[in-house]
Amino acid sequence: MPDTARIGIIGGSGLYDLEGLTDVRQVRPHTPYGPPSDAIVLGELQGVAVAFLPRHGVGHRLSPSELPARANIFALKLLGVERLISVSAVGSLQERIRPLHLVLPDQLIDRTRGRPSTFFEGGIVAHVAFAEPFCAELRSLLHQGAQASGARSHLGGTMVVMEGPQFSTKAESHLYRSWGASVIGMTALPEAKLAREAEMCYATLACATDYDCWHESEEPVSVELVVQNLLSNVAVSQEVLRRAIPHLPASRTCPCASALKNAIITAPAAIPVDVKRRLAPLIGKYLP
Repeated sequence: MPDTARIGIIGGSGLYDLEGLTDVRQVRPHTPYGPPSDAIVLGELQGVAVAFLPRHGVGHRLSPSELPARANIFALKLLGVERLISVSAVGSLQERIRPLHLVLPDQLIDRTRGRPSTFFEGGIVAHVAFAEPFCAELRSLLHQGAQASGARSHLGGTMVVMEGPQFSTKAESHLYRSWGASVIGMTALPEAKLAREAEMCYATLACATDYDCWHESEEPVSVELVVQNLLSNVAVSQEVLRRAIPHLPASRTCPCASALKNAIITAPAAIPVDVKRRLAPLIGKYLP
């Protein structure tokens, strides 16, 4: 069986393996950015070939600030991934999004600091469109899977991505609410930007574990509360994936598949040979 998969899944906190996988095997692709967070597990889920990567490593060894995001996305690209589903624990910033609800956000606000967020450097420049950071088609299919599983799911909303690993202060939490943000997490960026540069469809299945720290009538966010709700969210997210993945169409009609077309600004002759070689899995089809 070839070591390829068109569907990738990055599991967040609590989701370190994927139930229901058959024909399971592990691969460790070599990337120019070092090794990914852990071995990538290839297998079939509901008859569909998928690649699963535990974002924080099995045993949760890597903090959000330590994640090798470029290696993760590049490794999945090498395996042929075209659609990437991120499962992520988040805090809710809105009353209507209760703990254990699911959210399929459509917008991002970047509050991270110092995380490498592009593959294009060292002699090559590309400006990809990022006005719509999540793939609308993939979000919609995941939402349908959530509804079919009986989970309470919200389609749309803005996710704030903070640096972490500490949780927000109350002042920060109220500030993000004043912006109209829906949820807050620590890992969707730079993943979403890198996935766009890799011409992958990307969507986050955000699993609310708490009300962050703004909600005065709820207990403050704590590790114990987060872990308790994580365990419940893992089972729900697994069911959503089982229901949604078989319905993903074989071909893509969204703009994600051609995000790099006309985005590379550097003249081909000016791009260093070693950069062309390093980025060949991303740019090879666009350069002579």
